[in-house]
Amino acid sequence: MEHSRQITVIQVTSILISTIIGVGVLNLPLIAVKAAGTSAPFLTFIAVLISFGGLYLVTKLGIRFPDQTIIGYSQVVLGKWIGRMYGILLILFFTFLTAMASREFGEVVVAAVLKNTPIEVTVIVMLLMAAVFTRDDLNTFAYIHNFYVPAIIVPGLLIVILSFKNANLLYFQPIVQSLFTKDIDHLFIGMLTVVALFQGFFIMTILIPSMKKPKKAMKAAFFGLGISGAFYVMVVLATLSVFGVEEMKNLMWPTLELARATSLPGNLLQRLDVVFLAIWVTAVFTTIFSSYMLTIHSLSQFFRLQGHKTFSFFLLPIVFLVAMIPRNVLQMYDVIKVVGRLGLIVTIGFPFIILFTAIIRKIPGKKGGQ
Repeated sequence: MEHSRQITVIQVTSILISTIIGVGVLNLPLIAVKAAGTSAPFLTFIAVLISFGGLYLVTKLGIRFPDQTIIGYSQVVLGKWIGRMYGILLILFFTFLTAMASREFGEVVVAAVLKNTPIEVTVIVMLLMAAVFTRDDLNTFAYIHNFYVPAIIVPGLLIVILSFKNANLLYFQPIVQSLFTKDIDHLFIGMLTVVALFQGFFIMTILIPSMKKPKKAMKAAFFGLGISGAFYVMVVLATLSVFGVEEMKNLMWPTLELARATSLPGNLLQRLDVVFLAIWVTAVFTTIFSSYMLTIHSLSQFFRLQGHKTFSFFLLPIVFLVAMIPRNVLQMYDVIKVVGRLGLIVTIGFPFIILFTAIIRKIPGKKGGQ
């Protein structure tokens, strides 16, 4: 366990932003529109609020146990065997998320840019980069995220704002009524799928023990998810306003098409998809970097090792093999949606049980002991 406590509130905020904004930004508008029609922005906003609930739980737990990660205090609160079972589920789930994020990256790059490049090459390159960088400690991890956040947020917001010049306000109508005309089960499943895109907030569980001021973690959580959530809502608003519900249903990656339809004032650059892809690749790297770090850090805590470097390259072939399991892009998205929704039990359900149990059992005690 690293107890250097050098990570600041701003760095934690940056990590949350660059982790949450990632590979899912391309497919999010399509998921939201299929679930809620013209109410897609409202559905996304509700999903952000639910994600705030999950982040609140893990942050509250981190503040309650400032010297441990969730792998450690879950065993203290729930008991050794239940805690270790939960740890295994957590490691397996984030191994899967890392694999599917790298596979989705490969699919998009091969389809949009490197058409003659085998998908295995793009996937292994991204995973190799993540494996190399995760050999550093959490302080370096924080500096890398802090460096890349402006390169993700500023151009991304610029593209979204410029796209509104092509907006058609009629595409928003009816704004809320479509929520009540949709099948409730279909709407609920779609909302859970959108919430699953925010599960990167779980990186908070390994950051708090290294924060200078753990008690201010809630502030970082609020701003981190608030900024990334607002960005996602704006992306859904922009794509819906430009394409409308029916046209969006025919697009695989609506956000990429939005960038292609957007230009700089004065036609300085008539298509911004090249710029957007560069931003997206950076965002994907930071997301995979975080999920990879969370996985190997959890593994080191599970086996009670002093450092996580042992697993950096050990995990690489496993993640790669999992990434190659889906036969095509459609099957990949089907698997991501199902497993992502089930993963909410791991990232929101279990933290709620742990926090509730810790409060009932009054753990830790008044003196802060276990």
